Amino acid sequence: MGGSARYVWRHRDGQPMGMSATYREIIRPSLIVASELFDEDWTGGETLGTVAFTEAEGKTLLTQTILYVSQAARDGALGTGMTSGMAGSYAQLDAYLGSLHDTAAKGAA
Repeated sequence: MGGSARYVWRHRDGQPMGMSATYREIIRPSLIVASELFDEDWTGGETLGTVAFTEAEGKTLLTQTILYVSQAARDGALGTGMTSGMAGSYAQLDAYLGSLHDTAAKGAA
């Protein structure tokens, strides 16, 4: 498939956390699969991230799966509080997409 991405987050103290990704598979509009590696490799090697988009009751359901190199790496990642950070990021995305929908609806009225 090819292609790559670069993500950099900033902690509350301003410190960056970077990750590079290489796309392995993209099936529009339903699937993205990428290998991911953090700059400071605290996960023990590449992870394999899969994002699937499915329709559920007229809405898009996003399911994200991350495969780690070991159970210890997965447990270490879960111990960082990443799930609350991801939940916050997805809440912001949901609000943003909702604002686009609201703007489009006002424009159509």
